[in-house]
Amino acid sequence: MQGLSAKALKELKRSDLLESRAFVDGSWRAADEQIPVVDPATQETIATIASLPLEAVDEAVAAAVAAQKLWRETLPVERGRLLRDWAAAMRRNVDDLAVIMTAEQGKPLAESHGEIAYAAAFLDWFAAEGERSYGETIPSHLPGSRLSVQMQPIGVAAAVTPWNFPSAMITRKAGAALAAGCAMVVKPAPETPLSALALAKLAEEVGFGIFQVLTGDAAPMAHRLLAHAEIRAFSFTGSTEIGRLLLGHAAQTVKRTSLELGGHAPFIVFDDAPLDKAVIGGIAAKFATSGQDCLAANRIYVQRGAYERFVAAYAEATARLKVGHGLEEGVDIGPMTRPSVAAKCREQVAQAIAAGARLVAGGQDSPLGGNFVQPAVLADVTDDMLIAREETFGPVAAILPFDTEEEVVARANATEMGLAAYLYTEDLRRAMRLTDQLEYGMVAVNTPKFTGAPIPFGGWKQSGLGREGSRHGLSEYLEAKYVCFGNLAA
Repeated sequence: MQGLSAKALKELKRSDLLESRAFVDGSWRAADEQIPVVDPATQETIATIASLPLEAVDEAVAAAVAAQKLWRETLPVERGRLLRDWAAAMRRNVDDLAVIMTAEQGKPLAESHGEIAYAAAFLDWFAAEGERSYGETIPSHLPGSRLSVQMQPIGVAAAVTPWNFPSAMITRKAGAALAAGCAMVVKPAPETPLSALALAKLAEEVGFGIFQVLTGDAAPMAHRLLAHAEIRAFSFTGSTEIGRLLLGHAAQTVKRTSLELGGHAPFIVFDDAPLDKAVIGGIAAKFATSGQDCLAANRIYVQRGAYERFVAAYAEATARLKVGHGLEEGVDIGPMTRPSVAAKCREQVAQAIAAGARLVAGGQDSPLGGNFVQPAVLADVTDDMLIAREETFGPVAAILPFDTEEEVVARANATEMGLAAYLYTEDLRRAMRLTDQLEYGMVAVNTPKFTGAPIPFGGWKQSGLGREGSRHGLSEYLEAKYVCFGNLAA
């Protein structure tokens, strides 16, 4: 396993996609100070990237302001053409982009391939959606007047993106901003800058010089971006704790802010649900991206009549998952990208067992050590245990029994989070009731997969503000302007 990522990176078809410089004002910028990029599977340094001084943020914003004046006047069809060209470039280079992603993030290579396809789809979607950004005409109540509402670009946009989906979270934000007519500045997570820089390389090739990527110390750069009044829209994906802080900074200049924050998803299985489908769906909803996903099923509620059968089948399926380096064939669970995530998984398992939970799969330290976590299943979890109160963000599944519909809805809603919920039942009336009652921005019924470019991704309560994807994602970067022409009558 040692050196596996380094070897794969040396064998890229396009070595120039492994970029170490930031992209500012249409040029590639090196820096004296460097930041190591580490393979989370082996802790080896696989690259070093430029750590720009804070003054580079000011330069990027100034360049974006200048570029914005021309970009907003570019016809939507031309913006769309460039976005589609960018998506096509991603698909042509999917193999290299996937290797880069797995090397720095750790997810299995097949999942990295899937993310590149997912990320490119947002560019195609917003290319078309930008062309359909219509205003409206208001019936006039004044003689000789014409009333209208125009949808105009909000201005320069900035985004701080996460490490768990290092490509898709960029295109989901940048695709919308660029399609709306906004210049975009991105600060990627320090753990996964290589994917962002590879996207910037492809964007430059197709003519997107107004898409900029800053690399450097994360917190100071984010705060510097927020201090600029010229940044009119700000998007962040990450923890609720950091989101609250950034929202406070954004308030100082009253920026349009979209936040996709923490999740604590309930996965509810009723007695009438087909057991095999519920188990397969529960595995997918829990262990995708090695559990490092804000959509991950964090609390699996199973009705008492099916409880023991579900626990046994779920534990058996979990035990079959293969743990290893993401570049190894057949791996289902890669390393945790951050050591702190692995430590949190171990802490939650230990606390739950001490409090009376039953360990039915995994639980032991992975023989691979380091950031690897052996997938675990805990049964008989109670609502007061740490794992039932806090997002895990790793491959540990918590199963809780319930008796009635009213009970499980109340327990599922008893959290400050409200991003996604899952529901398995064959009763259509029940499904309709619960989709109304569950306090979540997204509810999936009888399926673990529900995201994509056409859907409005976002949460309720402290899981975020605004929506990404769909036509609503474009709206985050548009302002409505009301125009009234009076005295038009001859």
